[in-house]
Amino acid sequence: MRYRQLGRTGLTVSEIGFGSWAIGGDWGSVDDAASLHALHASADAGVTFYDTADVYGDGRSERLIGRFLRERPGERIVVATKIGRRAPLDMAQYTRTAFREWAERCRENLGVPTLDLVQLHCLPTDSYYRPALFEYLDELRADGVLAHYGVSVERVEEALKAIEYPGVETVQIIYNIFRQRPAELFFPQARARHVGVIVRVPLASGLLTGKLRRETAFDSSDHRSFNRHGEAFDVGETFAGVDYETGLAAVERLRGMLPGSAPMSSWALRWILMDAAVSTAIPGAKTDEQAVGNARACDLAALQPEVMRAIADLYLAQISPQVHQRW
Repeated sequence: MRYRQLGRTGLTVSEIGFGSWAIGGDWGSVDDAASLHALHASADAGVTFYDTADVYGDGRSERLIGRFLRERPGERIVVATKIGRRAPLDMAQYTRTAFREWAERCRENLGVPTLDLVQLHCLPTDSYYRPALFEYLDELRADGVLAHYGVSVERVEEALKAIEYPGVETVQIIYNIFRQRPAELFFPQARARHVGVIVRVPLASGLLTGKLRRETAFDSSDHRSFNRHGEAFDVGETFAGVDYETGLAAVERLRGMLPGSAPMSSWALRWILMDAAVSTAIPGAKTDEQAVGNARACDLAALQPEVMRAIADLYLAQISPQVHQRW
């Protein structure tokens, strides 16, 4: 495992982190014992950054991570959580009292005196034009409820607006072989302002593992079944917003571009780490095997320029028309 600075937070985190949406829910059936084993396997592999949210399983994910922390006393593990989606996506719901209640519940779930990092959880675009919301976070930091705060966004423009606030130290954003726009517009500004970049949906909801097929069946509780067209939340969170058939066809072309015998998922993660603006990528895992496999992406050599060009050409030809200007 290798490590990078998380922007100007002063925190050092593993290049590959652990996204814990799947262990909370919305990814089919999940077993808490298996999830806990996966958490420990990732830490044994050198992972030190764990991302969660108060709504993942209505706190289930946070509580599992809290147990995991108690079982690894003395280790420096950074946990990032998110708030803001326990209420309807309505600006009237985002009050000083609500922010404090949500953050306190996160502290209780995780069992920590101070939250390492709290992120606003994909709030409406108008939120980034409301300075009061960031003042509430400043107050929570001053009171010791949280140490650092940032945002998780859907759109590049939201990220660019958010980092105008001096207290925003991190931005979590979708970036992968099928969602490349952040590198054009946002990453240069993030580096200039020393903002940490946390990459979510790095494997496009499994498309970039190369394991999915047309006949793959998803459980009814899996968002890849019920959110194909944005029925429950932003469609960009499911397969990175790419039409499933289009994604499968692009994956077949991608197979011939990647070197060596490592899994496609490892190369997809290594591609993300090629950009120095990225602090950490947070693939999900529900098993030991997945967790360790994700961590091993750091062991791969850098992708050669000709491979990077071929991937860029694939994106422009097959994927960009669906996603580039939407997010």
